[in-house]
Amino acid sequence: MFDPEKDNLQIRCPRLGSIIPFRYCLISGEDSMPCFKIMDCWWEIFDVDSYLKENLPQDIYQGLASAKPKPKVASIVEIAEEAMKKRDK
Repeated sequence: MFDPEKDNLQIRCPRLGSIIPFRYCLISGEDSMPCFKIMDCWWEIFDVDSYLKENLPQDIYQGLASAKPKPKVASIVEIAEEAMKKRDK
């Protein structure tokens, strides 16, 4: 599913507040799945909907299309916990 041309595109992440590559968005969601905001963030840069539809299994793509965000505090806590796990490794 990786496309070197798209993988290295960068954008400011509204959740993290920093510049991140597209490839990060492909794995930063729950269970290393795409972020639930991937379509919202990338639609102006390229046809991310078609890209995901062509490259993801149908059930995962459908899940993204109907994804609802978690409460902001829950997301922040999860991000902090994951950062601490990575730091401790």
